[in-house]
Amino acid sequence: MLLFLSPAIITVLVFYVVPAILTVTMALTNMDYRFQWNFIGLGNFRRMLNDFLLPGILRVTFLYVIGTLGIFNVTFGLILALVTTSVGERAGRFFRSLWLLPRFTPPVVYGIIWLWILDPTKHGLLNSVRVAMGLRPVDWILNYPLGVIIVTNGIIGASFGMLIFTAAIRSIPRELHWAARVDGAGLFQDIRYITLPQIRWPILFVTAYQTLSLLTSYEYILIITKGGPYFASTVWALYTYNLCFGGYYAPYQFGYGSAMALVLVIIGLIAAITYWRVFRFRAMMAEPLIEVV
Repeated sequence: MLLFLSPAIITVLVFYVVPAILTVTMALTNMDYRFQWNFIGLGNFRRMLNDFLLPGILRVTFLYVIGTLGIFNVTFGLILALVTTSVGERAGRFFRSLWLLPRFTPPVVYGIIWLWILDPTKHGLLNSVRVAMGLRPVDWILNYPLGVIIVTNGIIGASFGMLIFTAAIRSIPRELHWAARVDGAGLFQDIRYITLPQIRWPILFVTAYQTLSLLTSYEYILIITKGGPYFASTVWALYTYNLCFGGYYAPYQFGYGSAMALVLVIIGLIAAITYWRVFRFRAMMAEPLIEVV
């Protein structure tokens, strides 16, 4: 048995356990580009308390996660699922396939497309529409950096919720909808009293999962806004990345970056435990009270 499990055990040790131990260890050092293991204890964590950029970055991270989650990943994903399951099967499948295309697109290509859409000159897609309407071009990234990262990440993030909610809606017994229609329920009453209660657990799961995913995501922000202007769209994960690997002018502060990554993991653990207790996920995984043969 151990022989068959050894590939999985080695993979977990090499790619999960060892990196976690190294991250915790480096968080207690002031390692930089010289790769010297000079242990400074909790010095990096005390430095965070004096980092004047962190309050603003924490605020941007909070608004980015809440905004993307509430507007797109859950709400808009649910709307897409409701719309595509209410039309014909072929039309719904076609629309879902189109919406999934950005998820299958490499992040660099997706980011370049958005850079063309948000181009501050009259040649950008949005500004060309404004110019056609007699309006002046707008520098979207400069004027609305937080809105840009929410929209660009939310458009692609809504597809995950769309798939989960679509599967959940399809699993609802049709007899419930028929009974509601017989009792005189309209479309919105059917959604409120039949559909939403039946897919409560998938909604809570997507909320928890996407929260943890957004806390660690930064690739689209790095490509589209680069965290600017002046940290206005820099989230915690991107700031950590820039400290360690942010190009030729990076400070390569591996110790401080590891400490920030460790704090982000702690924030994620707190969020996960909170969701577990508030959403009562234990009840979702409990065995049914009625045995189904």
